[in-house]
Amino acid sequence: MHQDHLHRPPRGAGPAIGVLLCLVLGLSLLAVRLWPTRAAPSDFVAIGDVPVDGASRAIGPDASTGTYTEDCGHNEQGHRNADNVVISPGNVGGAHHVHDYVGNLSTDALSTDQSLAVAGTSCAGGDLSSYYWPVLRRTDRSGGDAGHDEEHRPLGEILTPERVTVEYLGNPWSKVVPMPRFLRLLEGDPTAATDGGADARARWGCTGFPGRTTDRYPLCPAGSLLTRTLDFPSCWDGRSTDSRDHRSHVLHPAASGVCPHGTFPVPHLRVTVGYRPPPSGAFALDTFPEQHHSPRTDHGVFIDLMTEDRAAAVADCLNGARNCRENG
Repeated sequence: MHQDHLHRPPRGAGPAIGVLLCLVLGLSLLAVRLWPTRAAPSDFVAIGDVPVDGASRAIGPDASTGTYTEDCGHNEQGHRNADNVVISPGNVGGAHHVHDYVGNLSTDALSTDQSLAVAGTSCAGGDLSSYYWPVLRRTDRSGGDAGHDEEHRPLGEILTPERVTVEYLGNPWSKVVPMPRFLRLLEGDPTAATDGGADARARWGCTGFPGRTTDRYPLCPAGSLLTRTLDFPSCWDGRSTDSRDHRSHVLHPAASGVCPHGTFPVPHLRVTVGYRPPPSGAFALDTFPEQHHSPRTDHGVFIDLMTEDRAAAVADCLNGARNCRENG
């Protein structure tokens, strides 16, 4: 007796199974599409509604009050990838969001101290250090950055910075010591929307509105640049260039500027990135998907590739209360 009928689904089951599979696939695709591709309305605030920070900062007798500014361009080279060699070395695409870079032109997941030290740079004065942060995207236009991070392309077109300012500041209470070469610094918290934000330090603003910064996306008037300011930690343990959590070896000073016991002030790196803002609310950070493009997740990473002579010159400038500019 022919037994094929014992292995066949019941009559009519084929189409039913096909419909079920299509339904499951459709729901899966819908779940992907419903994952937020824009920041929440509550993440935005008109810059005029942001209060002015009127707090005064005391200056100690041994303060290092100089400034050292570098011209590293604004990523005209289009150096971007979804890597983070400090947090996920060797893991290509491990950042799960795209980073903009200035400075070292070779930085990616496979970089080493040795490869970075022989690369080119966008800094006019020859500084080989690497400075990077997540891109800002325009959410009313399609992505189109294939090859960087396919997962995040639906969020929108990458906004190219209008300008980037790299500057080193002193300490309001004491002299600074030079940064050690290959020092890693992490600023901000890329998971602030879900971990409580203890390390969140996002500062957003608009040019023409001094003293007004916020951890929300500011809505800037016509003619004003949208800005994000990355203030890196500057109290070094004097021993390590990195640590397991990428934070413990260099801490932020107290509000007064005093460094925690057992640490030494190094030059305070500040990177300010400015953009021509798109229409109100049509922009958001590229983030981990579960962070919902929160502005509080803004962060930056730095790898120091300065020579010992350059690092000493930066510290001397700050300690000597001079305003120095490295233009090449």
